[in-house]
Amino acid sequence: MTGQVRTVDGRVAGRRGQATRQKLLDCLGEMLSSSPYRDVKVIDVARKAGTSPATFYQYFPDVEGAVLEIAEQMATEGAGLTELVADRSWVGKAGWATAQELVDGFLEFWRRNDAILRVVDLGAAEGDKRFYKLRMKILNSVNNSLANAVKELQDKGKVDKDVSPGAVAGSLVAMLAAVASHQKGFQSWGVKQAELKPNLALLVHLGVTGKKPTK
Repeated sequence: MTGQVRTVDGRVAGRRGQATRQKLLDCLGEMLSSSPYRDVKVIDVARKAGTSPATFYQYFPDVEGAVLEIAEQMATEGAGLTELVADRSWVGKAGWATAQELVDGFLEFWRRNDAILRVVDLGAAEGDKRFYKLRMKILNSVNNSLANAVKELQDKGKVDKDVSPGAVAGSLVAMLAAVASHQKGFQSWGVKQAELKPNLALLVHLGVTGKKPTK
């Protein structure tokens, strides 16, 4: 952990306190994977972490506060998704590789953080600005880089001048997020994971370049 970690009343937590706090977060994260968000109670998180509700309240005001802490950590990690797009080539075989790596990295990030992302999506859908900002932080990391990629191709005359880079990027990111959150559902449609990735990459490549990829 970096920086100072403080308790709810403002005291700086020591090494043991930081470890206890992180254990509470880890246990909460595990519980969100198997229980509906609104069913998770402080006493259950504390029991799973081998401590007391009073200890939980030393570090978090309530379950929602702890969930937001996990979500903020996840969103910070998600900001790194920009590396999948920023300063990458969308021309020729390199462009096809970029599309594939973006899809692979995006889907993997969503799978790895599925439980907390479901809570973030729920909070954002209900109008909670805190969750909405965290969701947008993740999506913007890809959206802004994709918009720049389309604009660069446009400036070079490789994408029609009437195309809106922002609209294309936003549509592609919304598609990626929707597909990523529905990965298990594709199986019920008879679509295998191995089939999903290349076809999604094809749509991303077409969206950015307006052309079929060079494989």
